[in-house]
Amino acid sequence: MDERARMTSKGQVTIPKRVRDALDLQEGDEVLFRVERRRAIVAKTADFLQLAGSVAIPAGKRGTPWDDVISRTRRQRAARRR
Repeated sequence: MDERARMTSKGQVTIPKRVRDALDLQEGDEVLFRVERRRAIVAKTADFLQLAGSVAIPAGKRGTPWDDVISRTRRQRAARRR
């Protein structure tokens, strides 16, 4: 899909309705602009809560208390710095 928009003197661009609909953009949503090879890519950023469950947790690690995860991570980072 190709859509055009015009930039205002303040650098603002209205995202065309067809693009908003295609990306399921709602008022208040955050968008990411990435520039690659002189082209801009616009993407809807994921809401933090939408990411829940997107990373597989190994069966042996499920149910580990968060404090234990943080402590173990800090120890491993400290060991790498030595």
